[in-house]
Amino acid sequence: MAGLNISIAFFASVVALCEVTRWISKRIFPSMVYLCLARELASSFQMCACCLELKMLVMIGPWGGGFGPDVSLTLLFLIFLVHGASFDGASANPTLSLQEFLVLNSSFVVTVVKLLAQFMGMGAAWAVTKQYWSWELTDFHMIQNLIAQDCSSSLSTSVSQGIFVEATCSFFFQLVVLRFQASYPMYRIPITALAVTILAYTAAPFTGAFFNPALASAVTFLCSGNSLLEYMQVYWLGPLTGMLIALFVYQGNIPRLFQRNLIYNQKNKYRTPKGKVIPVSGTQRRQAKTEKTSC
Repeated sequence: MAGLNISIAFFASVVALCEVTRWISKRIFPSMVYLCLARELASSFQMCACCLELKMLVMIGPWGGGFGPDVSLTLLFLIFLVHGASFDGASANPTLSLQEFLVLNSSFVVTVVKLLAQFMGMGAAWAVTKQYWSWELTDFHMIQNLIAQDCSSSLSTSVSQGIFVEATCSFFFQLVVLRFQASYPMYRIPITALAVTILAYTAAPFTGAFFNPALASAVTFLCSGNSLLEYMQVYWLGPLTGMLIALFVYQGNIPRLFQRNLIYNQKNKYRTPKGKVIPVSGTQRRQAKTEKTSC
């Protein structure tokens, strides 16, 4: 239990550090630099560091600490609740940034900067977390250091099935994001966290359930068991395919590529009411004529 407490303290420290970084960056950088670079960099660092520590607990916790999937899933849900509340609008996910580009909410340059910041944040988190593990504050970390040199791939199925699983997870995740993007945070954040938890529970035995190319690149690309091409097919092509299908299904088109809606009819919701002819009696006509004459 002491090892779990230290991991929870690590989660809290990472969130606090990134929150301070966002607070300072918002005050010293121009608005565009903060939104495109600093915010995405800090949020990507936060997500990757927390997910690396959580993955370590998932791997070693059941036989090293005696706790099962219920603990790891609860932690995952709570972590994404905190992510949603603290990210300040950042996505920390390349597929979400590309989705913003495709729906014309982001320019090409802004999207490229966000993608670079996300991959940089994930890479920095991997280096910092690895250094943190080397301190061996718990038995979990000591075991992690012993197996880190020969880590196994998160892909536990064929490449084609892995692509299907990641694409399916990305599809449902993107639909949730699109459906609740305009909702109040008090509804959007827990629903998104719950969706991530359910998808992770369903797909983790097959691919690790990343549906985030940058996160997968930092967590599993360095492990043996699959080639770089196989990793890219599963963890890049799969999520991107799921995102494109979800966007097309939700909107009926992809605005950056074509404007015509191929699924839904776009009818005018606001119709101008037609004027109604009100019958006027002869007496009313004579009164109106008399009033007009008197004026």
